[in-house]
Amino acid sequence: MNICYCWGKEIYAPCNGKIIESKDGYKERHIVHILTDILAIYKNSLTLNPKKKGFQPVVGNYIIMECESNVYAFFAHFQKDSIAVSVGENVEKGQFLGRVGHSGNSTAPHLHFHLMDNSDLTQAKGISCAFEKYEVLQDGEWKTVKNSIPSDKDRIRFNK
Repeated sequence: MNICYCWGKEIYAPCNGKIIESKDGYKERHIVHILTDILAIYKNSLTLNPKKKGFQPVVGNYIIMECESNVYAFFAHFQKDSIAVSVGENVEKGQFLGRVGHSGNSTAPHLHFHLMDNSDLTQAKGISCAFEKYEVLQDGEWKTVKNSIPSDKDRIRFNK
């Protein structure tokens, strides 16, 4: 697992908010094989019953954070036992949340992050996410962009 650049890296809160759901302790995947992954995706799409098994078979260890009224941040695939916040806890922007992992239906260690309009994953719709500052590659040079939403064609990076 440690051959992946992001595995075990720190995840920080992107804004102030309140933790409204958190699930940890789900095992991480160690071996990835394209055929078994395709079968797992297919099986999960047909058999996932959140009322019976929850969402952990798909999203692994996760957090849902209320950022403001009708804006929720969703973070998935945390490393097992790395989540450092609890339900009901108020967090501040920049606070450590946990570590990037490979839990749930993940084909490689990564952080799944998105904003949504509802805390119920079965009802939520996605919300665009604007970033305070990032860099975009234009004409072979990195240019700073502030308070914007990258397009799906932009190659971006974040600097500390």
